[in-house]
Amino acid sequence: MRLGRNIRYLREKKQMTIEALAEVLKISVQGVYSYERGRTEPSAGSIITICKLFDLSTDAFLLGDFAKTDPAAMMKMGKGKILFPITVDKEGNENIQVVSVKAKAGYTAGYNDPEYISSLPSFQLPFLSADKTYRAFQLQGDSMYPIPDKSYVLGEYIELEQLSDLKDGHAYIVITKNDGLVFKVVYKQKRKKKLLLRSLNKAYEPYEMDVTDVVQVWKFVNYISDKLPDHAVDPEGVIRKLDELRKLVVTQ
Repeated sequence: MRLGRNIRYLREKKQMTIEALAEVLKISVQGVYSYERGRTEPSAGSIITICKLFDLSTDAFLLGDFAKTDPAAMMKMGKGKILFPITVDKEGNENIQVVSVKAKAGYTAGYNDPEYISSLPSFQLPFLSADKTYRAFQLQGDSMYPIPDKSYVLGEYIELEQLSDLKDGHAYIVITKNDGLVFKVVYKQKRKKKLLLRSLNKAYEPYEMDVTDVVQVWKFVNYISDKLPDHAVDPEGVIRKLDELRKLVVTQ
């Protein structure tokens, strides 16, 4: 029924009659009726023709439910013609979706689901480029210290086809099949077809990840936190620790 609803939505949006669509698809009028009522599923050839006719990716057509989410407001086409769900405000400006710690597990499964993406909270930052897509991910833990725990890191969407363009030593939010969401400094391992991931906190060992495990990449842009760096929060505490260290050195 969902595919049928999508066909009817697109046809009516384009103000096409059933007869006109039947002619384009080279099927009978009854065939279009059957598609729209969910009695039969469109053939592969019909799906390709529909996607070309309405300028949609096959992912958008097959995975989206246009009765719930307007494709014009929810779907952004990547260079690889892959469905990329977004939301926009009343003026048509693209929102920044927020993926909290609680939503991280769900995001790994729902990153390309328009309905799931529309359920996430969103906000706007007017100083960012209007031509790019951004998302905010909440950190958990201290592996990227001095960026504080529970900070929100802002990422700019990177096409998977451009993984070879990742810059060594730059930070990225990487969405993976096996490890979920990770925020690390990335280095390419071309011969191994792997990525080497390092934490800012040297207490954490670097590790490798297969490129095939990557499903989404976001380039680090900025972070938002309600915490000041430790040395700014308690400068006297830092001085006290240094004095204790000096005394320890002197007594040994």
